[in-house]
Amino acid sequence: MSPTTEPPPRLPASRHRLRDQLVTVGWLVLVWNLLWGEFSIGNLIGGAAVALFILLFFPLPSVTFGGRLRPLALLRFVLRFLTDLVIASFQVAATALRPRYLPASAIIGVPLRVRSDLNLTLTAEAVSLVPGSLIVEADRANGTLYVHVLDVRGPDDVAAAHRKVLDLEARIVRAIGSDAELRMLSADPDPDPDAATGGAADRGANR
Repeated sequence: MSPTTEPPPRLPASRHRLRDQLVTVGWLVLVWNLLWGEFSIGNLIGGAAVALFILLFFPLPSVTFGGRLRPLALLRFVLRFLTDLVIASFQVAATALRPRYLPASAIIGVPLRVRSDLNLTLTAEAVSLVPGSLIVEADRANGTLYVHVLDVRGPDDVAAAHRKVLDLEARIVRAIGSDAELRMLSADPDPDPDAATGGAADRGANR
């Protein structure tokens, strides 16, 4: 008889749930501190308390975390996100203070390449935290985010906004995604925004 190969042991369901809950708490704490604009002991404790309160009293559908944490990629994500946050804040302030200027806006649809619930949620949260962009709808079935973008002057700005959302998604996947999700990014590194979304769904006009 030929020897049989035993399948690798799998984590019990309870350990899977615990791991997913810890990942959820970690991201909620990160979002809490970004909303306050400061990382401090008080904000970390407050964020953990809010995260635990949400998980206990407002439980969400189970979102499975099938990836793995990559500390270096996560550090790159945080540093780039904070840089984008500062730059976007100055850009929005400059637009608001510009005399007699009414900025145009657009709503664009951006299909994500990794269509898991976790990636959709994290990308939507990160996009909304950056001044000048706001998620108005998330299509879970198609994995598409509809983003309101401020100060759009033409097709180039629409394409640039589309590219920023996909770049943000890529940094999140590289930080915590699985190997299969990384292959999804490589399979479609630069999708055509016009072919996928039809460009801007709604655009204001300068007056």
